Amino acid sequence: MEHTKTDLARIIRERRSVKSGYLDREVPEDLIKELLEDASYAPTHGLREPWRFIFIPTEEADGFVEDLVKTFPKDMQENRRNYFSQPAAFLIAVMKEDPRQKQWEENFGAISCFIQNFQLLAWEKQLGVVWKTNTQIHEPKVRELLNVKPGEKIVGFLHLGYFEKKPKPKQRTPIEEKLTIYKNKH
Repeated sequence: MEHTKTDLARIIRERRSVKSGYLDREVPEDLIKELLEDASYAPTHGLREPWRFIFIPTEEADGFVEDLVKTFPKDMQENRRNYFSQPAAFLIAVMKEDPRQKQWEENFGAISCFIQNFQLLAWEKQLGVVWKTNTQIHEPKVRELLNVKPGEKIVGFLHLGYFEKKPKPKQRTPIEEKLTIYKNKH
């Protein structure tokens, strides 16, 4: 039985990762600050807020891409230049790591929730986002470029940009195939 969807449920279902087709349009810093402020109400164990973000605005993107591609082997640089030149701006998500496994996992869960909030809020404003975890997030030269300190992890690059064409929806597995109902054995 299909129920009428709330605005939130509709946005969750409609949101897509926008991987290409970005318009040549500035991503305003004020909008990013607004989205981050709202997204910061993500669940966070013990209110640790184990996150910080690095915004590369549209006017800095070309210079950033040039610095970034230098961290790749020479034979990959042109490919990476083409790849990273597509988004209009970038937001890099950085997590405070904890040496204790439970807290590390809680921190990763918290920043993941934050990123999902950000993606949903951006979609509502017609700003496209894709969360990328390509190899550069582990590269020491990229960490140095972004001033990521020991005890911090780059969780991902969020590629940002406005777009005209919404990506097509992809079929999800029916939840019945992913859900087990526990039955008490007593």
